[in-house]
Amino acid sequence: MTAGKPFSQACENNKQVILEKLATVFSQPGTVLEIGTGTGQHAVHFAGNLSHLTWQPSDHPSNYQLCEPWLTEARLPNINKPLALDVSVEEWQLPRINGVFSANTSHIMSWPEVEAMFRGVSANLQPNEAFCLYGPFNYNGQFTSASNQQFDAHLRQQNPAMGIRDMNDLKRISNENKLFLDSDFEMPANNRLLVWRKCETDSD
Repeated sequence: MTAGKPFSQACENNKQVILEKLATVFSQPGTVLEIGTGTGQHAVHFAGNLSHLTWQPSDHPSNYQLCEPWLTEARLPNINKPLALDVSVEEWQLPRINGVFSANTSHIMSWPEVEAMFRGVSANLQPNEAFCLYGPFNYNGQFTSASNQQFDAHLRQQNPAMGIRDMNDLKRISNENKLFLDSDFEMPANNRLLVWRKCETDSD
């Protein structure tokens, strides 16, 4: 690892299993927006292995440049410069995108930010285009593991606005924003990869 390069062990642990799913979801050429790029490890791994995609990194305006050491070192032609993106703004300033990926963001964001993320994603996707959301999630108000329950308590101790989100709530806000749950993949370490798609018509 290059000196001064940010590093996330979680990204190293999960990047390959996520890649295997993204390769099937994002099988056609296009531009994929990553919300919450963080260190840039995911961006480099996914863009390096999915050469048919253009990867668009983004993160909160206070954090969006964190990934630049990884991107600079990789020198991949299919990664765009990172964008400063506050999901809470009404209109996202983006190039045309064909899909969205985000990992381990919904439990760090406040609930209003999660709602804003779904609104913004829906506004920028065309019918049947996908939004892949990775992380731990609850089902019917229940934790799926003791470790997730401990993690949730740790998050809320840091900031009461954070916490693992429940699928019932996510489905409600997805319905409000014309997104439907296409797939719910079980992933290692009590995580999931949720694949939402933009509805074909208002009646879907």
